This record gives sequence, C-alpha cells and structure tokens, in this order.
Amino acid sequence: MTHTLFAADALLPAGWTKNVLLSWNDAGQLTQVQAGAQPPAGAQLATGPVIPGMPNLHSHAFQRAFAGLTEHRAEQQDSFWSWRTLMYRFAARLGPQHMEAIATWLYAEMLEAGYTSVCEFQYVHHDTDGRPYADDAALSRALLRAAQNTGIGFTLLPVLYQTSGFGDQPPTEGQRRFIRSTESMLRLLDTLKPDCDAQGARLGLAPHSLRAVPPEALREALAGLDAIDRTAPVHIHIAEQTKEVDDCVEWSGLRPVEWLLDHASVDARWCLVHATHMNDAEYEYAAQSGAVAGLCPTTEANLGDGIFDFARWRSHGGAWGVGSDSHASVNAAEELLMLEYSQRLGRRQRNVGASAAQPHVATALTLEAVQGGAQAAGRAVGGLAAGQQADFVVLDAYHLALQGLSAPDMLSAHVFASHRTSAVDAVWVAGRPRVTAGRHALHGDAAAAFVAARTQLLKD
Repeated sequence: MTHTLFAADALLPAGWTKNVLLSWNDAGQLTQVQAGAQPPAGAQLATGPVIPGMPNLHSHAFQRAFAGLTEHRAEQQDSFWSWRTLMYRFAARLGPQHMEAIATWLYAEMLEAGYTSVCEFQYVHHDTDGRPYADDAALSRALLRAAQNTGIGFTLLPVLYQTSGFGDQPPTEGQRRFIRSTESMLRLLDTLKPDCDAQGARLGLAPHSLRAVPPEALREALAGLDAIDRTAPVHIHIAEQTKEVDDCVEWSGLRPVEWLLDHASVDARWCLVHATHMNDAEYEYAAQSGAVAGLCPTTEANLGDGIFDFARWRSHGGAWGVGSDSHASVNAAEELLMLEYSQRLGRRQRNVGASAAQPHVATALTLEAVQGGAQAAGRAVGGLAAGQQADFVVLDAYHLALQGLSAPDMLSAHVFASHRTSAVDAVWVAGRPRVTAGRHALHGDAAAAFVAARTQLLKD
C-alpha cells in the first residue's frame, strides 16, 4: 500500500519546488518525490508549504523540568559551572517514572515545534545512591518508551562518564549517578541493542567529554562499540567552555579538538557537540574529518558559552546540525534564529547564513541543519527524497505572520517573525501524522504528568 501527500510548495534538497507529490510505503519510507505533479484522486492535500522534519541532535531530556529555574544569581559571577551545580542537585532526585513523564512531554513538545527525531545524550544511569537499578537499563528504557509513545524518531546515546576532570580526577558526589566502567557501558549497550532495534531506534555511544573519559577508556569503549556496530554514531561534548580548553592544554599540551583528532579515528559518524572554542587549525582539521558540529544556540546563549564561528566552519565545508540540549527553548525555528542572530552580533553583518545556492537564510539553514542532523542521528532522515523516512512539517499558511506570502518567505517568517506563537500546522513521522492543527494527541495528558513530576522533584 502506498501513501501520498500533495503539496503546492515543498522544500526538497535542491530547494523550493512547486506541485510535489510525496509517496511512501507502509514502512514510512519515501518511495517517490515527484515535482510538477497533479494531485491524484484521493491524495491528501497539504494545507501549507511542506518542509523536512528537523532532527534534534542533542538532548538531555530531564533538564526540561528545570528550564527557567536557574535564572537567578548563584555566585558573584555566574557561569556554566555554577549552573552545573544546580543541575546536579536536580538530577540527584530523578527516578525512572519522572524521567519518562518529563521526556514524554518534551518529545511531544519537540514534535509540535517541528522536530521529528532526537538524539538523547543519556548520562543519568543509576539510582539516587549511585547504585545500579535492578534493571540496569531502567532510565534508558524510560526514554525509549517516551519516544515510542510520542512517535518521535530516536537515537539513544548512553553516556560514558568516569572522571571529574583531566588527569583521572575522581568523580564528585554530584556525579555518582553517571559513573560507569567501560565494561559496564558495553554490557549496557548489548542490553539496549535489541530494544532499540525493536522500535526502529538507533543506538550509539556518547563519551561525555575528554575531561570525563580517560584516553584508555575512550579507546576501549570505541573498540567495544565497533564490535557491536561499526556504523553506530558517536557524540561527545567538546570545547564548550574556555576553562575546558585551558585545562586540556595544561593536561596534554593540546587543545581539546586537536587532542581528539590526533588520538581517535574521528570521521562522519562523530558529532562534536558545541565545539565552540576552536582555533583556525582546529576548524579546518575538524571539518575535514567529516564530523558534524552539534550546535545548540539557545543553550549556548543561556549558559554564556560563547559563539561558534559558523562562517569559518562552513568555509571548510563542515557539516552541522542543531539541538536543544538543556531545553531552555524547545523550538527548531528558534535554534536557527539564535544561530543566525549570534553570527550577526559577532560579525556585525546581516544574512550570514545565506549561501550562494540559497539566498534565503531560513531556507539555507533548514536544508543544511536537516542534512547534518540526519548524519549525527545515524538515521535516514535527511530530507524529502526517495529512500529517506517520510518525516515532514506542514507550515500554517493561515498564521498571521505567514498569510499571503510566497513559500520561501513563509519559512523566513516562521523562523524570524512568528515569535511566541506556532506556525506549525502538522507534523508527520515515518508517514504517520503525529501533530494535527498544531497539537500532539498526548498534549494534555503529557503536560499534566510533566507538571506532576516536576512538582514532586522540586519538593523540599
């Protein structure tokens, strides 16, 4: 059985195209994308322009529950590090039921905001006392259930975390729920692989950072991952903070990205999350490796991380995508807006994200972020093309910011002019409608469960 949708305007990999017929099979894979078509009898008609679903390449789901709760001064000069202390206090109380409730609401939010898949960087593994649960995979399975129940595409990235700083510094009390030996991590991956395969999710590995994973453990973990799946995605936090860079230089004589590229076989399966603080040589070296730069503009702004040199990365042909990380914002369009505006502020020029092929900033950024996000996810979700999954978003042509505009201008208005309101009408994942008239089917129930979980976690 073939399923179809006809769109008067659709954003294909080569750009905006008129009268597009999308066809997919029962598995949710696009079998044909036909331009210049006529709507066949019985075909569904898109109510507005159709754009590819956005992969969210970096998420810490539980952090959605304390978004907005750290916006007060905790130290004389607040930073990422003081924010992290507050985050640890919150993570210390989290249980599997809390995790599932928070993630279910978050993933419904993501779908409503134009994300169709997510890479979950999962580092809370153990019970509140630091001991493994009877089911060692309990928290990861809670996330898998949340993804399955909401219908979002999923890449699960269990996090290897062993030390609190460079040079094998012992973990702190606040990190006790994160810590795993390399052997324990590989056992967890073996346990989770059948679960992921059963629901069409992808399983990878996330060495947390160079400060949290010693060199020998990194080598052993990557070798073990290869024995399970040589194509599995690998994500790592790197060069997010200047202190991290300084500490890495003191430890090794090399900057973090430089050290990683010299000591690991970094290639297209890798996602370098943040990579904010690189020098000229690192930008070129990392881009040439084929790795994806995992940019999280709203979180990086919220934490005061710094500004990624997007134009420099692009000049070397670097792949990139966006994630919502700590979920201070859950909005695919807003990540693109923040990325563009940070570049404008840093460079004091406009329309930095436009390209020679795509003069509309929103169009250029959307197409590139979808490609990079799909690569980071390790899934066939790279846009509206045959062989890719039928993940797409229908914009609301009747939204005040979009009414009466051309399709490229509608996408521009969606990214730059629809603030605090949604210009997303419908969202499809694997050929199945997950959001209709702007709402996910679980919206009400998931929101109530989220509030209950957050309330319980915040009790003294």
